[in-house]
Amino acid sequence: MANAQPERPGFLASLKQLPMAIKFTAKRDKLFAPLALAAALVPLIAAGVAIALGASWFWLIAAVMTALLGVMIVLNLRANKAMMNEYEGQPGAAAQIVQSMRGDWRVKPAVQSTTQFDMVHVVIGRPGVILIGEGSPSRVRSLMSQEKRRLVKIIGSTELREYVVGAEEGQLTLAKLRMTLMKLPRTITGKEVNALEARITALSARPQMPKGAIPKNMRPPRGAFRAARGR
Repeated sequence: MANAQPERPGFLASLKQLPMAIKFTAKRDKLFAPLALAAALVPLIAAGVAIALGASWFWLIAAVMTALLGVMIVLNLRANKAMMNEYEGQPGAAAQIVQSMRGDWRVKPAVQSTTQFDMVHVVIGRPGVILIGEGSPSRVRSLMSQEKRRLVKIIGSTELREYVVGAEEGQLTLAKLRMTLMKLPRTITGKEVNALEARITALSARPQMPKGAIPKNMRPPRGAFRAARGR
């Protein structure tokens, strides 16, 4: 049976997580507070001026809504940036990024790995199956080839994509990983995602990630980004 996916937080849960997201972002991004303040004050000041010149009080309501929207946009953008800075250079960062994304993404971290913290993650989603490698390019490519040979036997005609995360030419930077995956065409249905996950899960046991490969202290509060990305 496929592993149950964590339930996405609802609207009320997201609201409760907002203070956590704001605290996390403000602590790591000095620009967040002034940008959020500007996003809130500009429409309020504009409405105040308009009302002073005889405009309807409706402008104040519109200004409040615009201010809230502006703050949430700033929070979303700066929280994502803070998250990237937090994860940068950490083993397993790519898997953590995908796990925090909106949508139905089934992540199996470090299905192939070495003691040097090279690893390959398998992601199952509407675009198909995606292999994401982290670490030394030569070792990662070897690990990805091994995993690809295992997967092609059971995924049939499902699209299989490969990305190596890094800063070298031909690699995908951590900052671009989220957007790259979100832009992929949706080629399979939700039911097919479930079936794929079941087959991959049932595949023979995988090598486990070396103990301590993803330090616990590098993970930000889970709710922080769910609150921000839910906007």
